[in-house]
Amino acid sequence: MSRYAPEGLKESEGGAAPAPTAGPRLGVVGWLRWAWRQLTSMRVALMLLLLLAVVALPGSFFPQRPQTPEAVAEYLETNPELGPFLDAIGMFDVYGSPWFSAVYLLLFVSLIGCIVPRTFAHAQAMRAGPSRVPRNFARFPTQTTVRTRRKASSAVGAAEAVLGRGYKRATTTRDDGVVEISAERGYGRETGNLVFHLALVGLLVVTAWGQLVQYRGQAVVVEGDAMVNSAVDYDTFTSGAWFDSDSQEAFRIQLDEFTSVFTEAARPDAFTADVTLTRGDGETSTAQIQPNSPLSVGDANVYLTGNGYAPVITVTDASGDVAFSGPVLFLPQDTAYTSTGVILVPDANRGEPQLGFSGQLFPTALRAEDGTVLGSTFPQPNDPVLILNLWTGDLGLDDGTPQNLFVLDTEGLEQAMDVTEDGAEFPLELELEPGETVELPDGQGSVTFSELRRFAALDVRWDPSVPWMGVFAALAFLGLAASLFLPRRRLWLRIEPGESGTVVHAAALARGDDPGLQRELDRVIDAVTKKTARPEAKNDG
Repeated sequence: MSRYAPEGLKESEGGAAPAPTAGPRLGVVGWLRWAWRQLTSMRVALMLLLLLAVVALPGSFFPQRPQTPEAVAEYLETNPELGPFLDAIGMFDVYGSPWFSAVYLLLFVSLIGCIVPRTFAHAQAMRAGPSRVPRNFARFPTQTTVRTRRKASSAVGAAEAVLGRGYKRATTTRDDGVVEISAERGYGRETGNLVFHLALVGLLVVTAWGQLVQYRGQAVVVEGDAMVNSAVDYDTFTSGAWFDSDSQEAFRIQLDEFTSVFTEAARPDAFTADVTLTRGDGETSTAQIQPNSPLSVGDANVYLTGNGYAPVITVTDASGDVAFSGPVLFLPQDTAYTSTGVILVPDANRGEPQLGFSGQLFPTALRAEDGTVLGSTFPQPNDPVLILNLWTGDLGLDDGTPQNLFVLDTEGLEQAMDVTEDGAEFPLELELEPGETVELPDGQGSVTFSELRRFAALDVRWDPSVPWMGVFAALAFLGLAASLFLPRRRLWLRIEPGESGTVVHAAALARGDDPGLQRELDRVIDAVTKKTARPEAKNDG
């Protein structure tokens, strides 16, 4: 027999040991059991948690269609080759993509499969009581043996008294009179660990639920105007798949006045929107909305997210009819609130030609020596000036192509020009101040800048999961604190009575590193022996 062959294994006739036989095949059930064990392991749960953070990153780099559909349209227009590919793989709706949902679901299943068995095992361990006293204490790094003149019964009573504070203990008396005491504390450590992970599962559940039932709407309201909490009255509105319109709180918000405060260095100091709130039952009240102080209406919150200027413009056409009248939103472009806007007048001249204006608003105009407006020096409307450029032609509003209403599409339009004394042409600029009217060239009508109002951008959000997120976040914090700071300790005492005194053997064990374990053991021994002990052996580990 070969010296490498196991004993009892005969060699084959050719002198070589037979090849090892293959193990049993796992089969479908076996592979499924193996996959489930891998999925429900803690290391896979941590990997999935990291993977969820990774797959969420594209939502920070690319515009998301549920939040800013106009930004997605602009990205697709400016990136005609890469844009469609990114759209096909879900980069513009990351949190609703199949791959993000798959990772989210796998993480949820992994945590459930990992935590539930541990929870039952922990509950059984708590009901079972302390572990049995080991036979040999010498194998523990933290142990000691002392002799005391106290009677064994007195030592046992002292041990039970000191271990009764915070320890779950069990006392057993052997046939030879030796008393063994087993004590454990720190069940809260494992409980905290389980609470932490269960809170993470709760966060996953309520986050998913909130995304399914929530709604969010954005509306721009000009001073004197109002918005209603209805999907059709918002400029943009998004909701979850389980959204129920009956969950919307019935209310109306009118913007009475918007005020802003800036420092001398043109830095924003305060923004306040004074509003009149009318509830569904007809109750009316006044309120203020500030950036860090939203207005709560039922379960919905109304946030102030932006502001700007809205000059009130009236345009008459060549026949003298009013073709347009109302406030126009001009969006701030810098810290001095230099703002740009577009005025579309498709009804001018019965559509032949239509009129379009692109312009800039300077709240506090800075002028050159010749009177030319160079820019704005301060955000407040100390000297507002509106400069418009005129375009004529077909505005393209009737062909169904979506347009950015804050940028004038000049394709197919003709710009109105002015001529200098030497015959040079340059774009016509119409300069207006509040209360002024200017005539359009060639008798095409007039433009009146009536007054300058403010607008506020309001964001209305309803997400019933937010309070529950706070609850589960607090539970996760408390559970994590308990799992990190509560010591898990086991103490064993063997008290042996004798004619010359009582011998006390003690050992302690902790889960993980516990610098206070030796001090805890010494505290118990001091209480048992009343410091009258003579140490026979001691190992601090």
